[in-house]
Amino acid sequence: MSRLKRARRIVLLVAVLLVMAVVGVGILAIGVVRQSFPETTGKLSMEGLTSSVGVSRDARGIPTIYADNAKDLFQAQGFVSAQDRFFEMDLRRHVTAGRLSELVGSAGIESDKVIRTMGWRRVAEEELPKLAPETRQYLQAYADGVNAYIKRAESPEKMSLEYSVLLRRNPGYRVEPWTPVDSLAWLKAMAWDLRGDYDDELARARLSRTTRSLKQVNLLYPPYPVDRNQPILSEQDWQPAASAGDQAASAQPAALTALRSTSGTAAVDSAIRSVDAVPSTLGRGDGIGSNSWVVSGSHTTTGKPLLANDPHLGLSIPGIWQQVNLQCRTVSAACPFRVSGFTFSGLPGVVIGHNGTIAWGMTNLGPDVTDFYLEQVSGEKYLRDGRNLPLETRHEVIKVAGAADVPLTVRSTAHGPILSDVLPAVDAAGDRSVVRGAPQSNRYAVSLAWTALAPGSTADAVFALNRASNWTEFRKAASLFSVPSQNLVYADTAGHIGYQAPGRIPVRRSATPGSPPGFWPSPGWDSQWDWKGYVPFDQLPSTFDPPEGFLVTANQAVTASPTPFLTSEWDYGFRAQRIRTLLAATPKVSPELMSQIQGDTRNTYAPALVERLLAVQVDDFTAQAQRLLRDWDGNQPSDKSRDSAAAAYYNAVWKHLLEYTFDELPPDIAPDGGSRWMVVMEQLLKDPKNDWWDDKTTPGVTEGSGEILKRALVEARLDLARELGKVPATWRWGRLHQLDLKHQVLGGDGVPGAVRDLFNRGGIELGGGNAIVNANSWNASEPGYGVTTGPSMRMIVDLGNLDASRWVNSTGQSGHAYDDHYADQVDAWVANETFPWAFSEKAVREAGNDELTLSPPSPAAGP
Repeated sequence: MSRLKRARRIVLLVAVLLVMAVVGVGILAIGVVRQSFPETTGKLSMEGLTSSVGVSRDARGIPTIYADNAKDLFQAQGFVSAQDRFFEMDLRRHVTAGRLSELVGSAGIESDKVIRTMGWRRVAEEELPKLAPETRQYLQAYADGVNAYIKRAESPEKMSLEYSVLLRRNPGYRVEPWTPVDSLAWLKAMAWDLRGDYDDELARARLSRTTRSLKQVNLLYPPYPVDRNQPILSEQDWQPAASAGDQAASAQPAALTALRSTSGTAAVDSAIRSVDAVPSTLGRGDGIGSNSWVVSGSHTTTGKPLLANDPHLGLSIPGIWQQVNLQCRTVSAACPFRVSGFTFSGLPGVVIGHNGTIAWGMTNLGPDVTDFYLEQVSGEKYLRDGRNLPLETRHEVIKVAGAADVPLTVRSTAHGPILSDVLPAVDAAGDRSVVRGAPQSNRYAVSLAWTALAPGSTADAVFALNRASNWTEFRKAASLFSVPSQNLVYADTAGHIGYQAPGRIPVRRSATPGSPPGFWPSPGWDSQWDWKGYVPFDQLPSTFDPPEGFLVTANQAVTASPTPFLTSEWDYGFRAQRIRTLLAATPKVSPELMSQIQGDTRNTYAPALVERLLAVQVDDFTAQAQRLLRDWDGNQPSDKSRDSAAAAYYNAVWKHLLEYTFDELPPDIAPDGGSRWMVVMEQLLKDPKNDWWDDKTTPGVTEGSGEILKRALVEARLDLARELGKVPATWRWGRLHQLDLKHQVLGGDGVPGAVRDLFNRGGIELGGGNAIVNANSWNASEPGYGVTTGPSMRMIVDLGNLDASRWVNSTGQSGHAYDDHYADQVDAWVANETFPWAFSEKAVREAGNDELTLSPPSPAAGP
């Protein structure tokens, strides 16, 4: 960036800071803004290093780190990560420790209560000594590097601009040293956002007490359409073992839960409030997922495999991922790493990427790894197999910046912590039980069983993946994954491709006949509904060099087989099937096509609904918009094309159609418009008199699908006339479908606008949408069409020439507002463009922009 451009940005920043003075935040000098920017050139001394470490940064600030041994390598990674993203790291460890209130004040209390109740950090503390010795060494080396940065920075204000703002409200805040547990606890946050089924399990519990029949509730959760959208693995790719445990439904009447009793209702509502109080770290909702696919060399233009990945997560600034290239100068047993890719700030190693011989990608498997248990509680005891057992109890204190401490009592059963204790329900309603044979109780509570609440070995898996050099070593690394469970795709320079499903998957029984395991909360008073262990790794789905020559994972069903049971809550496969169609349409797949597919904006569900919409008779005013759909091919770009006008109208109709059809659902579980609701609507359109079509607010009138479709067309036309103008041809999807990149702490509505403007970047027009390959998702149950989740990064790995691989982040490498690399990848990411991904020493040298040398302290001079 030129000095003139830098000067202009500084002048702009000074103007913004002057505005901050008006709102009482205070005037910050230019030096305050720049003092936290990283040192990226020259030489720095660092205690603990055994030899010199080189850090080469490219034009986007992405570091390549060269070291002679693994300890120095990860110590340098810790230092460089802290240089770029320390506030984000500090925020993450406060969230995962249930100590957010110490940083942000009273706004963090509810989150802290729930996370302390689950005990994320306590589990991480138990996990550390169980890890492999080398993993503990790497974690400690990373912590040493972070602490070297903290020591060098001297004060919070010199670490990040955020502290300069927050310290005005919390002047006593001090930065604590980093520990290996701080890194491990982040894995619990990842597992929380990427676990499967928990929202729907509680939602079904709520819906079971409404006037709707269980049959009508079940219509909202249709089975995966295996006949249309192919699972990841076909029958010829993988055959299940004979049995992965007794997971069949009981033949006897099940004691589901007393969900319609006053106490049961209150317990479920309290549990929902607790779940919702946990801050999103990776994102929430139907849009959370990913695309990843791999193509064998016999099907590519390069003659070697190609691998693509774009995880769909929450979009914020700074972005979720950091890019890094970790290189041992000489690969050996003492320094076995030559690996590059994406990682999380605060976590050593590479999570997704490639080394010198293999590449891997991840999408969320989304298995059902949580179960809620309705517990019969009396005082400090709970019922289990006919006996009253004492609740496990512990006491904690939450410290709050600027306010009094908050005491917390955590109670647990054999299943896990009682979430319904944490945030009491606002009210309770209903007293009608749907359960046959449910024991009577004066009080119910809801506990949580979750695979991440037991120590695991995921940290071991990360480093094992980074070192793996072939399929056997890759699978051994995958076997160490505990949580979160991911679909892992594989490719290597020898020409092989593969797939592996890893992770802890509980073996359990269904609480109700005819429902899959975990579909409803289970009766905690009967141990037959407890987990029976975990599915053995060798019984989890896997394939190597499948006959078809490519593998696609996009959160769809893994196999058509019900064994082993993984979940009933798959993505419904529209993205996956579109990717398969595009790959199969060409005899040889090029790297360029891989990238084009990542940017595909075709809505493959839309044509079927459009056919029904065009058959509806409407007035002339509405017909002006309806005609846009006649020749629409389902593409949802953001530009000024005619397709974009049709996409704008279609999505407005879709939003209203869901609203009017499911108007009885509570707002917090109303349709978000994702793939499940597309299959639900498809089924309902085959049943035009289904009770869901009826508007209960019109007594004496029973609506069918025709009336609701017409209402949606009319209201969408009126809405867009107000929003985008009266002439439909001028509408654009991008004007509706925009992304605001918000800072997690200082970017929200409760923060003064001048402060938000320092950290946020917004008004970014995007194409794509729900269940589309370019998955810039939006929530149909919320106002507007704003993007909620999307491709958090994109990468294409070329196993024929690793230096020809490409990547892009959603924001930039830096977490420092107004640093050159805070948002310098946004424009390319929006346009589905990628940057060169230098890996070899020659390519890194040619791409090098800044060079920093980290050295051990010089020996003290002798007498």
